[in-house]
Amino acid sequence: MVVDHLSDFLDQARSGLTVVVTPVMVIADYPTRTADTFQEVFSSRGSMQSRISLLEQEQLLLKAKTEKMAALTAENDRLRNLLGSAAKLQDNVLVAELIGVDPDPSRHEVTIDKGFNQSVYVGQPVLDAEGLMGQVVAVGPLTARVLLISDRSHSVPVQVVRSNLRLIAQGSGVSGELDLMHVQETADIRSGDILVSSGLGDRFPVGYPVGVVKMIQHDPGKPFAVATATPSALLDRSRHVLLVFSEKKSSSSVRADSRG
Repeated sequence: MVVDHLSDFLDQARSGLTVVVTPVMVIADYPTRTADTFQEVFSSRGSMQSRISLLEQEQLLLKAKTEKMAALTAENDRLRNLLGSAAKLQDNVLVAELIGVDPDPSRHEVTIDKGFNQSVYVGQPVLDAEGLMGQVVAVGPLTARVLLISDRSHSVPVQVVRSNLRLIAQGSGVSGELDLMHVQETADIRSGDILVSSGLGDRFPVGYPVGVVKMIQHDPGKPFAVATATPSALLDRSRHVLLVFSEKKSSSSVRADSRG
């Protein structure tokens, strides 16, 4: 020990042994180090997968909340437009909500959440924010059935705003199309003309938007042209509607109540 401490006699030998022993020590420590590394990798991977799963769940939840907010915003916009349309009408109106749709594709009927307890009556006009939707055909205490203008059995007396031409718009059985009946070849009507209710027949008051002329096809061999229109109302999308009480009906209702 004294020789080793006071001289460098063994330094060369020690260096040689270090060179020989170092690889052995590294090899001996390799399994332990490898196991620790794998454990750390797997632990990190498991933690990362868990974190990714939590983030995916949070993303799904946030997406659902965002979609709900978007739906509520859209519904508020529709209600605002509906109430804006109600303010433009001179008749009394009642807001109702669609609660059912007839599953029969050949019948275009919907059910609303207002009935004769709210003074709803058969034949009452029904509108959305864009135009005429149809009329009430059956009334219960709390609900009523509405026949849409697109139903084949429904027809509306209309007139062309530009030319005052009077026509009949009949349902085609397709929600986005109305048939214009008995359009003469010389009739003053063209694509893009706006159609409103004429008030004839004492069913629908004058001036409610009904549709826009879509197509006119002339056939020299036939007495009438084939003409179609696109409904103004969003028949397959509107959820809230307006029930219109005409002044005449409101007065008769008041008299009936006073007699009761």
